[in-house]
Amino acid sequence: MPEGAGVIEADGLGRHYEMGGHLVRALDGVSFTIREGEFVAVMGPSGSGKSTLMNLIGCLDSPTMGSYRLAGTDVAGLDRDQLAAIRNRRIGFVFQQFNLLPRTTAQENVELPLIYSVVRRAERHRRAAEALAQVGLGERAHHHPAQLSGGQQQRVAIARALVNRPILLLADEPTGALDSRTSEEILALFQSLNRQGLTIVVVTHEEGVADHAGRVLQFHDGKLVADRTNPHPRQAVAA
Repeated sequence: MPEGAGVIEADGLGRHYEMGGHLVRALDGVSFTIREGEFVAVMGPSGSGKSTLMNLIGCLDSPTMGSYRLAGTDVAGLDRDQLAAIRNRRIGFVFQQFNLLPRTTAQENVELPLIYSVVRRAERHRRAAEALAQVGLGERAHHHPAQLSGGQQQRVAIARALVNRPILLLADEPTGALDSRTSEEILALFQSLNRQGLTIVVVTHEEGVADHAGRVLQFHDGKLVADRTNPHPRQAVAA
């Protein structure tokens, strides 16, 4: 992908639902571009459309209007298997509740996307170990989630999101289950990954989280109401 190319290109993107005989415009014709290497926060209160947007740009749902291109690929016309392949190979997901398998080690949790990609065992082990080292947990590879703190579990989840070398890291309220100190550590990790060139989109309702991003998209009632650049992002400091 050329430097500065559009990773996410939304043009009139919308998602409407029928509910009780009424049309609900969960996302109502929004347009924006997120370029390679940006760190963007998507903000808004409950019901603003930010979660609907996350589902669309994460290829978890399909739009009812407009177009969405991921790294130049128009995803609107793709079938379920094609969308699953894009999610697995091009997008890394991080969620509030970590979503780790409790009876498997950190290493095995990180390897899961590679199993779905039919990567050979030796290569899975190598890449998972590399991803855990990248998030500072190389020495915890054989620990189970119950043996890890909340922040360490989220780091495992981030390693799992990185292991397929995605073009986009998509995080939904990634610090929502963490205390303030641990949240700062996770945001410091995101900023470090972004400095290495990874495009990151964080969905959040917290101003303090959005302050760490270089750009903020503000949503309200399904519409994009503000798109502002943050020339001086707050720099997170890891403990």
